[in-house]
Amino acid sequence: MKERGGSRAAVDERYAQWKSLIPVLYDWFPQFEQATYKNRQRLYLSEQTDGSVPNTLVIANCEVVKPRVAAAEHISQFNEEARSPFVKKYKTIIHPGEVNRIRELPQNSRIIATHTDSPDVLIWDVESQPNRHAVLGATDSRPDLILRGHQENAEFALAMCPAEPYVLSGGKDKSVVWWSIQDHISGLGDSSKSEASPGASGSKHSKTANEKDSPKVDPRGVFHGHDSTVEDVQFCPSSAQEFCSVGDDACLILWDARTGTSPAVKVEKAHGGDVHCVDWNLHDVNYILTGSADNSVRMWDRRNLGPGGAGSPIHKFEGHKAAVLCVQWSPDKASVFGSSAEDGFLNVWDHEKVGKKKNPNSPGGLFFQHAGHRDKIVDFHWNSSDPWTIVSVSDDGESTGGGGTLQIWRMSDLIYRPEDEVVSELETFKSHLASCTPRA
Repeated sequence: MKERGGSRAAVDERYAQWKSLIPVLYDWFPQFEQATYKNRQRLYLSEQTDGSVPNTLVIANCEVVKPRVAAAEHISQFNEEARSPFVKKYKTIIHPGEVNRIRELPQNSRIIATHTDSPDVLIWDVESQPNRHAVLGATDSRPDLILRGHQENAEFALAMCPAEPYVLSGGKDKSVVWWSIQDHISGLGDSSKSEASPGASGSKHSKTANEKDSPKVDPRGVFHGHDSTVEDVQFCPSSAQEFCSVGDDACLILWDARTGTSPAVKVEKAHGGDVHCVDWNLHDVNYILTGSADNSVRMWDRRNLGPGGAGSPIHKFEGHKAAVLCVQWSPDKASVFGSSAEDGFLNVWDHEKVGKKKNPNSPGGLFFQHAGHRDKIVDFHWNSSDPWTIVSVSDDGESTGGGGTLQIWRMSDLIYRPEDEVVSELETFKSHLASCTPRA
């Protein structure tokens, strides 16, 4: 881990420094139940194993404390090695293979898609699937749908459309594949059919038998334009027919299914290395983010990209010391986004801050850095139901000898609110703070 986070001692020191600042940086605390001081929400996660027990897809209920509820004394007691009492398993699905990606269908939150080490995309109705016990010898749960179309493994690139029940995937076959599951939505979302779900059978099935019992869906289109593995895909938030993809060929490609299966715009050498991730701005569909093995995040304006891919990024964000693995725009503010990397940091940026009051010790646009993980942060998501709240997941294998960490956190609103508002609020507490300060 020397190239990413430094020596073990350095990682431990960095972590200790971060932990000492938790009460200052954070307001600790996916929505079912609202209470006076907390919200209960749904969380999907996976547990990858060494083979002694099956791989699982876990549906958990998560209690997220509302803003400005948790006391500083409580926050200071955070223990990374303790299981949180606020995250409780609701259901376990035995997944056929490791779960590499999980994505939720925006039109129906009980429908999710997963990627594993195979060419197929697996679709699950989490409510109709039976709760399973992950014990040695247990058979795989059967997916409710199987999306086929890739010729080689499609392991990571996966997206669900916000406008229509469409699924997008990319794989080692260098292709982007597009499906519609419209014909199956009514059946998947009908709780009265839960007993007929493919996953509900109690009989023993091999993986092949499971696949035979699950309905198959063929793609609406297969799109060719990459010269290497497709690493990530994303739909345009305002159009079910437009999407983008990035890959190990260092290209960013924009697609329009209405004009065929060839690239609408292809940006070659979008980065100086493999491009790992991409995201499309929810508030302004002209802006696209990409993250790369060259340690940088780049922001693109598609209005500046010509038919031949000519054009340069409008911003380059260089605050990571290792490959960027995930980027995502904030649902709360159009100019804000997050990026996570192999260096173990999750950076929060605001592109409107670039060039304004720049701190010489901080990259332009960077205004918050989450340092609570010890190793590479492989995925994170903003919580669309709870402003400025993020769930992040790290693979801690190289720093701790195995395992991973899931954290749910919310930065203090004193960090992102306008400065004049913050100063005004702090002024109202000035006399109280002064009275609490120990005298010499």
